[in-house]
Formats: sequence, C-alpha cells, structure tokens
Amino acid sequence: MKKIMALGAAMTLSLGSAQAADKVTVQLKWVAQAQFAGYFVAKEKGFYKEAGLDVTIKPGGPDVAPPQVIAGGGADVVVDWMPSALASREKGVPLVNISQTFKKSGLELTCRAETGIKKPTDLKGKVTGVWYGGNEYPFLSWMSKLGYKTDGSPAGVKIIKQGFNVDPLLQKQADCVSTMAYNEYWQVIDGGYKPSQLTVFKYEDEGVATLEDGLWVLDKNLKDPVFVAKMAKFVKASMKGWDYAKANPDEAVKIILAGDSTGAKTAKDQKRMMTEVSKLLGDANGKLDVKDYDRTVATLMSGGSDPVITKKPEGAYSFAVYDAMK
Repeated sequence: MKKIMALGAAMTLSLGSAQAADKVTVQLKWVAQAQFAGYFVAKEKGFYKEAGLDVTIKPGGPDVAPPQVIAGGGADVVVDWMPSALASREKGVPLVNISQTFKKSGLELTCRAETGIKKPTDLKGKVTGVWYGGNEYPFLSWMSKLGYKTDGSPAGVKIIKQGFNVDPLLQKQADCVSTMAYNEYWQVIDGGYKPSQLTVFKYEDEGVATLEDGLWVLDKNLKDPVFVAKMAKFVKASMKGWDYAKANPDEAVKIILAGDSTGAKTAKDQKRMMTEVSKLLGDANGKLDVKDYDRTVATLMSGGSDPVITKKPEGAYSFAVYDAMK
C-alpha cells in the first residue's frame, strides 16, 4: 500500500512539474498605460497561461531604465526604444531586438504657434523641452541634420530638460516640448490649447523617426534553446494580446485601468491613447523590418561630432525567436 501511495505521489509530482508554467518577467519602459496594452490584455485574457507561461509585468517610471534592469537580472525581456537600446549596447549592455512591437514612431515636437514657429528652420534660437534618459537621441539627431547646435548658443536651439509632462509649454517657459501622439499631445489640448494654436512636427514626417517600443533580451540568453522557445511563446501570446486590444479597445482600457496602481490616468485618457497606439502597430506580426532598423541606425549615426552610436551595431537583432515559432 505504501509503495502504491509513494508511486502515486511521485506521479503527481511529475505531472505537476510537467505542467509548471515557464516564468517570464517583462520590464516596461513606462507606467501601466495603453502604450503597453497588449501585454496586460494577454495576461488578463489568459493568453500567456494558454501558452504555458507565468508572466510578471513590471511597470516602469522616470527612475527606471530597462537596460539597467535587465543587465542586473531584474527581467528576462524589456520594452525599450531602439535609440536607447542601441546606445546601451554600445556602452556594454548586449541587448538584442527579438521583436518590434511599434512599426511607426509616435514622437512629436509640439510648439506654440504664437512663437512664429511654422517650419523646422524656425526652431533656431528657440527654447525646446526635451526628454532625457535615453529619449533625447532622436531629437539630437534631428538637430544635427538641421545643422543646429544644442549647447544654448544663439545660432542653435536651447534645450531644457523636460520632465514627463508638458508644463514648460503650458507655463510658456519653452516654445516647444516633446510629446507623444498618444499621450502628452493630449495633455496640451487638455491644458487649454486648440489644435489651431499649435505647430506639431511629427518625427515620421521629418524623416528622422527612429523605432520605439520593441522587445529586447540579453545576447547570451539567445544561445539557450529553452530560453528562445520561451520567448517565442511570449512574443506570440503578446501579439495575440495586441490584436485583441485593437479589436476591443473599450475592454482593453478597463484592463489597463485595473492594472494601473497610480490612478493617474482616466478612462478617457486611456481610450484616446489606445486609439493612437493602434495606429503605430501596423499590420505586421511584430517582426522587425530590417529596412526600419537600418533607417534608425543611419539616423542615430548622423549626429555629427556627437552621434548617438559611433559605429554600426553587429548582432543587435535576431530572428531566432520568430524561427522558433514555425
């Protein structure tokens, strides 16, 4: 009888081990919001669970740098912009892109029309709010392309380090501020400005757009077939989450709000964000387009004497995860 009980216990333990979900920790670039809807939806709707995954989503914030988190072992995969990831890679953090969630850039420069700014060349001598912490690279490349210095000289553009808000523009401390089409632009509108009172430069239109939200892992982990297989399941389930979020924006917003512990965003904010974010995803399955990658690298290297990266990266992206989906 004891042998039978022992055998039964062993079988139960074996079955439990076989069914144990693979743990995945993903570090977001910012706080919980519709910018990351696909991941929250995939978790809430059980897409990760169906794939045999136990996913932990770690919100980011102004003091969280995804490259540092993954380098320190705090995440298996991170969401980061390509300029930040490639700059970190050149500095010694061997990040590799395994999937590119956003096909298009949502980055903009929003200016008060009353300042006389109508075209990019009008930025000369103006005060511009710029995000740092890895988000400044596209702007610096753009100014280099225009031939404008960013050291505060009269012949260039004066930069002020912008917090993650639009207060410098609303308080008229800056002529322009950095905005995302799905977030801060609407803060300007909610702050009392009408679209007709603003001049907006979309980085996509100016030919200096760089790839934004993508999934990055450490190079060494891609040498492990088990890790690659786990990431294949994660990426596939995440894209399923994105597809569901696009098709069901109202439900996606409810899921996001439930996952936002800060309470900073309203349903109106998130619905607006979900609508704009959907425009950036494209119709692809999240697989990186090498042409987009090459364009981003070229932009980042066009910084004159102060480029974002000094040489073309090698091995900075991999299709191993997508190959494992077949």
